Amino acid sequence: MSDPSSSLLLVPGAELDELIVADADALRAWLAANHTTSPGVWLALGKKGGTVTTLTWQQAVDEALCVGWIDGQARKGDAAMSWIRYTPRSARSAWSQRNVTHVARLEAQGLMRPAGIAAVEAAKADGRWAAAYAPPSEAEVPPDLAAAIAAEPQAQAMFDVLTKTNRFALIYRVNAVKRAETRSRKIGEFVAMLARHETIHPQKARPEATPPG
Repeated sequence: MSDPSSSLLLVPGAELDELIVADADALRAWLAANHTTSPGVWLALGKKGGTVTTLTWQQAVDEALCVGWIDGQARKGDAAMSWIRYTPRSARSAWSQRNVTHVARLEAQGLMRPAGIAAVEAAKADGRWAAAYAPPSEAEVPPDLAAAIAAEPQAQAMFDVLTKTNRFALIYRVNAVKRAETRSRKIGEFVAMLARHETIHPQKARPEATPPG
């Protein structure tokens, strides 16, 4: 991969390379040269007081959307920076309502590039754009999932103490399934998981034990 700017550092990794850029301009230059050939990188984000990079999460998101890439899994770093998985958007990647709004802003600013426009048009063509999911703070529990959980007291007890991350993960995974038969099966699996007091992501909170009556 070429290095269009001296203000970046690309460190080879076993899975994805690590990329450190000085700022958003350097990231834009790197993406212009590499977005069609790179499988993705672990991208460094700056922290307050850090001197390695000034790149923020929102800047990284904007640059990704412009060329059809997407931000993903976060990874801890050090006092100066953190990391996010930064890759080309797949053909089946779901869209968030938040990113739909960001694209409208970037389009108005004339910043969208051909690859980013193509990713948007593909999502509009296959329905992913119209099905964009709400942010965690606004996500509602689907009625069929809520009814299935309510029918199993142990599952309901666990659901009531879920962290915001686990609650959203559950809602997102159910809403991502469209076939009725598959959706019903997945809901059953999630209810059984909750009844065992298990979660998608690790969490400490568990329902209080019911005293013997």
